Amino acid sequence: MEFTAIRAQGPGGQHVNKVSSAVQLRFDVRQSNLPENIQTRLLSSHDNRLTKDGVMIIKAQRYRSAKLNREEALARLREWVLISTHQPKARKKTKPTRGSQLRRLDSKTRHGQKKNLRGKIGD
Repeated sequence: MEFTAIRAQGPGGQHVNKVSSAVQLRFDVRQSNLPENIQTRLLSSHDNRLTKDGVMIIKAQRYRSAKLNREEALARLREWVLISTHQPKARKKTKPTRGSQLRRLDSKTRHGQKKNLRGKIGD
């Protein structure tokens, strides 16, 4: 984990060009001591902040102090890791019931008959 102080974006006053209050957090997922299954889940996530090398880059610039921005970056990293620890349930394959199949076919035939009735009337 590596913190870097950078200049914040957006408008500012006289003091804005002198301070670097925004914080950039670089977290290398592959070098971390997280369990292997969590690492693979983190690396497989399609997040724009994740580089090809497996480094997560979080930029925090909400607050005017670097200390609060650092805490916010850590909180966002913690949240990202916590979300990835949740393993989704495996989907069970199911078949449609016989009744639902019959209802579907019945509605299709009724719809086709309705369209036939809209045709031209012959002799």
